Amino acid sequence: MTLLLKDPEAELDYAVDWGAEYLGGDALAESEWEVAPDETGGVAILGSQFDLLIATVKAGGGIPGRLYRLTNRVVLASGLVDSRSITLRVERR
Repeated sequence: MTLLLKDPEAELDYAVDWGAEYLGGDALAESEWEVAPDETGGVAILGSQFDLLIATVKAGGGIPGRLYRLTNRVVLASGLVDSRSITLRVERR
């Protein structure tokens, strides 16, 4: 798990590099992101994209002092499914 700081006014990109070694020649076929907790005024997903190895999400907002988990769920070309999370702590900077 990765812990990163985020200002509530910032709109930032975060990425999960699934890496060629981990995938063993496989590739990302689908990528979805979710944020928890899903709350009014909390961190919001503003967009996402992915290529063969890296999934990226743009996140904005958040309530200062709160922790949020961005989870990337992927389906590989082989059909395998996996997920990884990034934890954000929202702080005014």
